[in-house]
Amino acid sequence: MIPDPASHPTLYIILAIVFVLLLVARRVRPIRVVVNIAITLLMVGTLLILLNQRSRFDPYFARVAELLDIGDQQVVGDEVRIRMAPDGHFWARATINGVPRRLLIDSGATITALSNTTVAASGITIEDEMFPIVLKTANGTVSARGATVNELRFGTIVARDLPVVTSPAFGDTNVLGMNFLSRLASWRVEGRTLILVPHRPQDPGGA
Repeated sequence: MIPDPASHPTLYIILAIVFVLLLVARRVRPIRVVVNIAITLLMVGTLLILLNQRSRFDPYFARVAELLDIGDQQVVGDEVRIRMAPDGHFWARATINGVPRRLLIDSGATITALSNTTVAASGITIEDEMFPIVLKTANGTVSARGATVNELRFGTIVARDLPVVTSPAFGDTNVLGMNFLSRLASWRVEGRTLILVPHRPQDPGGA
């Protein structure tokens, strides 16, 4: 499949620069070494950009990005640092009962909310309640069911027995709400980075 130039303008700009450098290298032999180095750096930079973009959606690429320290989520000491995504939000790459998921961190949400797909994939049992939970969202009133996550983990952070809600109305979106953030020692935003500090940091290698 040929990439759409409209959706990957930076990639096409880089390819155009490489093409120009190749033409220059053929005509001016003394600067061929410099041009070859420049082309190598451009290609490596392009690969890192593509890897970082892919890591947002693929947990295996995310692990590689984390090892190379180029991902949008990093562990610095005991802290987990998450860079703001292009959409203006902070997204955590976590595991829920061992299942990789991407979750929107929303301090405006009272409780953590998971999609029905995530609940099913994670083996979470929906609680048998007489009446559904009624939530007020930006899209209106939503009827949801309660459940409990045995373990939610990312970086040095682990939350166990975390109450959540689920509803078909959530679509495919998973949200980490204030009932998760309140378990942390602290959290803050510095510039375009969200910094999360756990009370009892865990080994990030277990995430």
